[in-house]
Amino acid sequence: MLVHLSIRDIVLIERLDLQLGEGLSVLTGETGAGKSILLDALALALGGRGDGGLVRHGVKQGEVIAVFDIDAGHPARRLLEENGLEADGDLILRRVQSADGRTRVFVNDRPSSVALMRELGAGLVEIHGQHDDRALVDPEAHRRLLDAYGGLGPEVAEVAAAHRRWRESEAELVRHRARVEAAAREADFLRSSVEELSDLAPLVGEEEELAERRQIMMRSEKIATDVNDAHEELSGPASPIPALAGLLRRLDRKKDELPGLLDEPIARLDAALDALSDAQMGLEGALRSLEFDPQALERTEERLFALRAAGRKFNLPVDDLPDLVARMIGDLADLDAGEERLGQLEADVAERRRLFDRLAAELSARRHTAAKLLEGAVMIELPDLKLERAEFLVEMASDPSSPSAAGIDTAEFWVRTNPGTRAGPMMKVASGGELSRFLLALKVALADKGSAPTLVFDEIDTGVGGAVADAIGRRLARLADRVQVLSVTHAPQVAARASTHLLISKRQARAEDERLATEVVAIMEDGRREEIARMLAGETVTEEARAAAGRLLAAGRAA
Repeated sequence: MLVHLSIRDIVLIERLDLQLGEGLSVLTGETGAGKSILLDALALALGGRGDGGLVRHGVKQGEVIAVFDIDAGHPARRLLEENGLEADGDLILRRVQSADGRTRVFVNDRPSSVALMRELGAGLVEIHGQHDDRALVDPEAHRRLLDAYGGLGPEVAEVAAAHRRWRESEAELVRHRARVEAAAREADFLRSSVEELSDLAPLVGEEEELAERRQIMMRSEKIATDVNDAHEELSGPASPIPALAGLLRRLDRKKDELPGLLDEPIARLDAALDALSDAQMGLEGALRSLEFDPQALERTEERLFALRAAGRKFNLPVDDLPDLVARMIGDLADLDAGEERLGQLEADVAERRRLFDRLAAELSARRHTAAKLLEGAVMIELPDLKLERAEFLVEMASDPSSPSAAGIDTAEFWVRTNPGTRAGPMMKVASGGELSRFLLALKVALADKGSAPTLVFDEIDTGVGGAVADAIGRRLARLADRVQVLSVTHAPQVAARASTHLLISKRQARAEDERLATEVVAIMEDGRREEIARMLAGETVTEEARAAAGRLLAAGRAA
């Protein structure tokens, strides 16, 4: 509920602090006093389009602050929390408009965006007037209002959830089908590749091991030739060992004939023979270790080259081939399982579609019932509003082939202003004054269902008077029992039923300044009687007008 409106330097308003209470507040004053300026300022605080022309002449910027006392469960609280803003206490919307066209937005004294201010404002205040193109005259809102009137919130939420689940399963089916089809296109390649790699059975680290073994075998082949030649020199026919052994034996037999002279040469020859024998045995051991099998080298090379060819074929390091074959085996398993999963998903989509269709059909039936009830409720209000020959219709269309999260229905408020004429959309068929009264009848029928906590009616009583104006006043007062209502009016019958009467007027801003300023003041009993008398009589207020004003006020208090 709007409880305070503060305006600084907006067009003719120099400074204005307006307190609004519960119930019906009316704003009256002579034509041109600035009532439209007040509504423009309010619209600015609700996220309306900024305009440097709104700033009072001679100043750099203007400001509008709107303070709302909202219930704990109001959707605005959730919006504030979602945007990281303080959600307790009053909601404060502040708009600073610069003369150069720039604008700044503050929500609960935190810098914010016009988009958030507009979203908050849409749930806080509805402005209705002859030329208003929002709220009730917006066909996009009609189905929502019909649902609110019928109390169909739970059914609407259930249909939306069913639609979401159906679409999600449908999207999953599309994704899975694409995966299965892609796998099926590669199935032959996968199967041949798995067979090839399974036969090859590569192991991690095997390439390095085979390459090292091959190098050793190739080196061994070359070294074995040299070792064998050395062994032949020591063990073959040309070996010096037998000749040296014979020479040593002859010298040993002669050593006694030359005491002391042959001992050292004999010892050295004996040591040389021992060393040659040790070398011979060492070469024999080396030859045994270097025994070379050409077939083993061939087998090693074949395995190594096969692994490297597979790596080139699949464009992978050889060590990654084991993981590749595991993945391919998994892909083939997924392909087989995917076919089963595909059937399951298709069944899920069909089942969820059937559930949505059933819930949407049930909701549609309830909407048609609610539409008839709303038509009847609005029709009851029309005679007193001088629309006794008019007809209000909720034009419903249900198309199961065009489902949405809201179901299968579209709804639009239509009217027929005279019998025998063609019905059509309310905004197009009704004239300005008729549209205002249709809107009022609708708001009375909807009461607090689907309504913002504050309703503003901008001169909806234009062009009517007498009993019709009184009927409008009574209905505005009835609305004010449920929500806060602010009405800009020229009808004394409406003004007389207000719980708060605000008078708007122009005055000279300062004695030394020729510029005018708009001011709004709350008037009490005597002031109200005088203002209503002026509304009745015009420029010259007579005693008869004052008496008539008194009777209107008395009737308003008694209602």
